[in-house]
Amino acid sequence: AAPPPVPTARRVKTSSLPGSRLALEVGVPAGRCKASYEAAVERLSRSVRLPGFRKGRVPKPVLLQQIGPLRVKASALEDLVDSVLRDAVEQEKVEVLGQPSLSGNFEELLEKFDPAKELVVTLEMDVAPTPTLKSTKGLSAEAESVAYDPARVDELLDQSRRQLATLVPVSDRAAAMGDVAVVSFSGVFSDDKSAIEGGSANGLDVELEEGRMISGFVEGVVGMKPGDKKDVNCQFPDDYPEETCRGRKALFSISLDELKGRELPALDDAFAQQASDKKTLSELREDLESRLKQDAEQRQKNNRHEALLKALVDQLEVELPESLIKEEINSLLQETAAQMAQQGMDVKKLFTPETVQNLAQASRGEATERLQRSLALKALAKAEGISVADKDLEAKIKEVSAGFSDTNKIDPQRLRDAVAEDLLRETLLSWLEENAKLTMVDPASEDKPAKASKAKSSKAKAEQEPAAEGQAKAKPAAKTSKSKTKAAE
Repeated sequence: AAPPPVPTARRVKTSSLPGSRLALEVGVPAGRCKASYEAAVERLSRSVRLPGFRKGRVPKPVLLQQIGPLRVKASALEDLVDSVLRDAVEQEKVEVLGQPSLSGNFEELLEKFDPAKELVVTLEMDVAPTPTLKSTKGLSAEAESVAYDPARVDELLDQSRRQLATLVPVSDRAAAMGDVAVVSFSGVFSDDKSAIEGGSANGLDVELEEGRMISGFVEGVVGMKPGDKKDVNCQFPDDYPEETCRGRKALFSISLDELKGRELPALDDAFAQQASDKKTLSELREDLESRLKQDAEQRQKNNRHEALLKALVDQLEVELPESLIKEEINSLLQETAAQMAQQGMDVKKLFTPETVQNLAQASRGEATERLQRSLALKALAKAEGISVADKDLEAKIKEVSAGFSDTNKIDPQRLRDAVAEDLLRETLLSWLEENAKLTMVDPASEDKPAKASKAKSSKAKAEQEPAAEGQAKAKPAAKTSKSKTKAAE
C-alpha cells in the first residue's frame, strides 16, 4: 500500500516589513517535520561508511550514535526550511526578490526543532514593490529650451579645417594657442620634490589647446620659442585618474624642441570633398545645418522628458527593496565595464575589488533614480490604463529587425520585450506631454519663461553633434619622435 501523504504547510501568516519586505510565519505540521527527519536519516545512512556495515545498511541507532542526533536534525531542518519556503511562496503567490532569509538564526531554530512536534518558521524576503502615484494629471514642470545656433556650422567647419591642416615647422615666432609643440620635460611634485612617475618625456607632440594637459602646462609652453627652456608650475586636478597625483602641485622643466604651425585648407568645394562625402561646400553646409537642427530638436525633447519624469517621480510613493537597488547597481557596473572594454581598456585589471566597491557606492544614487523613474512609469501605465497596441508592437519589431544583418543570432523574445518596453515608455512620455503643463525656459535667462504650452512630441532621432565626415588629423610636414606620459596628459 502507498504511504499516506505527508501534511504540508497550510497555516501561513504574512506581515509587511519596511523596505518592501515581507515576513511569512509558517506553521509546519509535526508529520512533515518527522518525514523530513526520517529522510535525513535515510540520506545520511547511504553516505556514511562504518566498519562492519555495508554502505547504506547502517542501522539507525548505530548511525545516531556515530554522527550524533544534532547533525541529523540540522540536515533535516535545512531541507525542511527550503521546501517550506517554496510551498509558502507558491501558496501565498508572493513575487520574491533576491534570497529569502530566516528571521533569527539557524542555531536558534535548530534548538526548537523537535521532529515529533509542529515547528513555526518565520522567513523574511524582499518582494516586488507596489508603486503608486499621488497624482497623474495636472503636473507642472520646467525644461530648458534648446535652440539651433547657425554659428555652430562655421565652428564645425573651422574645426574640420584644423584637423585637415598641414603642419609646417615654425622658427620665427613664439608658440601660440593652436600650434603643435614638440617638447621634452620632466616633472616633480612641488611639496616634496619627488619625481612624478610617468611625468617625463622626450620629443612629445603637444597640441596647444585648453584642456590637452594638466592645468598650467599648455599655458606655460605658449610664448616659448624653439630652443627655449622653462620651469612651469602646474596643478593636477582633484579627480585625476592616478590617486597619488590628485590635487597636488607640480613643477615641470620644459624645453621646446620644435614648433609647428597649421596651414589651413581653403574653404572651398575641394575641402568639402576631403572632409565629407559631399561634392560642394554648399551641400556640406546644408548637411551640417540639417543635422544641427535635428540635434537641437532631440536635445530639447530629451529635456522635456527629463523634466516630466522628475515631476512624475515627485508624485511617486514606493519603498525600494535593497535587493532591487543592488541589482540595478550591478547593471550599471556591467554597462560601465562594457563601455571601458569597447575603448580597449583592460577591465579585469581596472576592476579590482576595491574599485568595484567604490563604484557601487558611487552608483547607488543613479541606480535609485533609475528605479524610481521606471516604477513611476509603471504606476502611470496602471493608473491610466495605458498600453501598446499589438499592431504597433509588431510593426516596430519588424522595423528593428530589418536593421540586423543576421536575425538568427537574435533572441525573438528578448527583442520583443525590449521593443515593447521602449514603445511603452515613448507612449507614456507622450501622454505626459499631453496632460502636463510644461514650461520651456530660456537657458540665457532661466527666471524668464520662453513659452508655456502643452508640448508636442518630436520624432527627431538622437544623433551625436554633427561634424564633417571623414575628418583626418593634421598632416605633419616633418616627422618627430613621440612618447607618452601618464602624468602630464
